[in-house]
Amino acid sequence: MTTTQNNYCVILAGGKGRRLWPCSRDKYPKQFIDFFGIGRTQLQQTFDRFARILPKENIYINTSCDYLNLVREQLPEVAADHIMAEPIHRNTAPSVAWALHRIMMSDPKANIIMSPSDHNIVNPDAFLENITDGLLFIEKNNAVLTMGVSPTRPEPGYGYIQKGVYTGEGDIYKVQAFTEKPDREFAQMFMDSKEWYWNTGLFLANASYLRQCLYGFLPSVLRAGESGEKITTIEEEEEFIRENFPRYPNISLDHGVLEKSDNVYVMKCDFGWADLGTWHGVYESMSKREGDNVVIDSDVILEDATNNIIKLSKGKLAVINGLDGYIVAEKDNVLLICKKEDSSALVRKYVNEVQIKKGEEFV
Repeated sequence: MTTTQNNYCVILAGGKGRRLWPCSRDKYPKQFIDFFGIGRTQLQQTFDRFARILPKENIYINTSCDYLNLVREQLPEVAADHIMAEPIHRNTAPSVAWALHRIMMSDPKANIIMSPSDHNIVNPDAFLENITDGLLFIEKNNAVLTMGVSPTRPEPGYGYIQKGVYTGEGDIYKVQAFTEKPDREFAQMFMDSKEWYWNTGLFLANASYLRQCLYGFLPSVLRAGESGEKITTIEEEEEFIRENFPRYPNISLDHGVLEKSDNVYVMKCDFGWADLGTWHGVYESMSKREGDNVVIDSDVILEDATNNIIKLSKGKLAVINGLDGYIVAEKDNVLLICKKEDSSALVRKYVNEVQIKKGEEFV
């Protein structure tokens, strides 16, 4: 447990999860699925992780109106005023701005952790230590602190952070540059250089400095006082959001703030991280069985099959022969068989194509 009650976490759980289609669907995306059959969904696991670090009442959930009932069902311990359901899908900068306003209404001195809801953390004790050290850093520095992990493979599906000048504190460096989803050749160069870390999407900041950054770089995002009216209640805030949120830019916090701010830092972390947002990411993070296959909570018979990832619905059996390096994923009315390598862009393409040609019921 950290020493201050001013620490908060916002779990970002509004994404559609289309890179894990067809198991992740628009009406029931990946963060609400018990993907590995362990009894807890990815959202619940993320909540559990931060409940070890913070008081439960200091954890907030940002999601979409479409998923509000799923959040309530899966996290009944989270109070209604700690769930922010956006009226329209936007990227992370507007989401963070709203969460910031909500928390600062009750605690202007807040320190905030922003976390995706779909990560795998191998070492929870190291995670607790890294987050605790990060909170101490941002409490005494006007800075945004990103959490980086040394790459273990040249992964084109991830974002990368280049470390700059050492701060003299722990394993924290000034950020030199960000690069989003490089091609494989550049990813290999980044890995070999030892100067680049994977961008986990986790970041920390004290609320007053983060608000200053958002207002400086994204003045159109949640300037509640623009009209001269001070928003002081959650009811007023939610009314403001309903009316104004659709006008906000569809921009990520990385592009909107982090790449433009002078005071962005990266901590080298060692908690064993994987982004469970892509099939390839899931494959790389899982232990392999014979033939380097990853079989997720599924019934299969494999022969002469290697380097595949397989995920089926309960009650289905797959007999697979002769496949090397494929995704075999089935859910309800869709079966996907696709090369695993660099599949993130491919799966997105297929989802868009299916939506246009076959309709919403297949996405």
